[in-house]
Amino acid sequence: MTASKHDPYRLYLTEDQIPKAWYNLRADMPEKPEPMRLPNGAVATKPDIAPVFADALIDQELDDDTPYFDIPEPVLEMYKVYRPSPLCRAYNLERALDTPAKIFYKFEGNNTGGSHKLNSAIAQAYYAYAQGITNITTETGAGQWGTALAEAVAHYGLDLNIFMVKCSYEQKPFRRNIMETFNARVTPSPSDTTEVGRRILAQDPSSSGSLGTAISEAVERALHVPENRGRYQLGSVLNQVVLHQSIIGLESYEALRELGEYPDVVIWCAGGGSNLGGLIAPFMRDKLTGARPATRFIAVEPASCPSLTRGRYAYDFADTGQTCPLCKMYTLGNGFIPSPDHAGGLRYHGMSPIVSKLKHDGHLGAVAVRQTDVFAAAERFAKLETILPAPESAHAILVAMREAERCRETGEARTILFGLTGTGYFDMVAYDKFNRGELEDHIPTDEELERGFATIPSIPGIQ
Repeated sequence: MTASKHDPYRLYLTEDQIPKAWYNLRADMPEKPEPMRLPNGAVATKPDIAPVFADALIDQELDDDTPYFDIPEPVLEMYKVYRPSPLCRAYNLERALDTPAKIFYKFEGNNTGGSHKLNSAIAQAYYAYAQGITNITTETGAGQWGTALAEAVAHYGLDLNIFMVKCSYEQKPFRRNIMETFNARVTPSPSDTTEVGRRILAQDPSSSGSLGTAISEAVERALHVPENRGRYQLGSVLNQVVLHQSIIGLESYEALRELGEYPDVVIWCAGGGSNLGGLIAPFMRDKLTGARPATRFIAVEPASCPSLTRGRYAYDFADTGQTCPLCKMYTLGNGFIPSPDHAGGLRYHGMSPIVSKLKHDGHLGAVAVRQTDVFAAAERFAKLETILPAPESAHAILVAMREAERCRETGEARTILFGLTGTGYFDMVAYDKFNRGELEDHIPTDEELERGFATIPSIPGIQ
């Protein structure tokens, strides 16, 4: 197989081709995601969540009907520093798999944080700055979101407090170092600096933490900033974040159009669902509107945190401390805490309401994979394509490889698109454990899952 002039190894759009507006997939969904609710069951309104999120972000969060939101000029200017990101053809991987399939991937690692997270971080930091907010709080798991937000907040001169899941804080010290380089303050979560953290530590002094716990601590901190000058920002799950990440899908759509290609299957890793929702957005629009009804979509999640494949579709709190509004999503329960042995990222107990609704209505499929298989696929990919992928990204790589092998068996020349969300250069502790044979697979038992499900709230008249 040789590269043709129509299929370069990497295709970069020009700066002028960077999308000028984000695409809101909800506008084309025949059935909208269920609304965010308060613990009493009432539908959340802008005044209800204004103390937590910046005003413009709330408008984006609650709007199911506006198809496009203009990207502010200052955000576009920052995007030009690292975008457009390349659409790559995985020729070496295709040869190694001896497959008739064409494998494309959208690579989002060409920035300081090494991931797609900067796409939303810049937007969220800008809107807070424009509103006069001075203090931002957030959570981070593997550290990609914390790194991205630290970079974005530093650009606008804001103050940032990050609560980092404790096991990741210990496993990935260099991620923390980058955040601190951008003047962020990083605290391992659960911590003794918040009421929520102290309560969780009292129950389990050795807790390794979870994203749900870190979110609770970050929200609590934001609500205690004097003069209402603090806001919380989230790196996944929410509708606003899926909206910002649509730039990935829009660029991919245009690049494939230039090549005269269209994917038969779209694959992306799934943790909270924002990057997944962003990549699939324009392609899912085509499926929902009947333009391309046969396209398949596969969300790939870790077997150790299987919200889409083993979770329940229900209203649940976004955080372990149960301080946030409730979202209708696939969830393992806000009290679920993944095994500390899990090193592959994607540790959140729930899933984007948009992705969850698409899965529930049959438009999107999901699979769960073991982390040892994920790291094996990551290393094979790195040796062939010269990029060491983030463990999260490698979930999609693994399933893309399996799809390509299936094409080899059937003789079908399908076009596969997957998302390479970022690089794994700050995940070397996990890679080292895998190479030493010390990485283990933990799959929750039904009993473990039931303990998480028990924390899903009961809402009279709703669930």
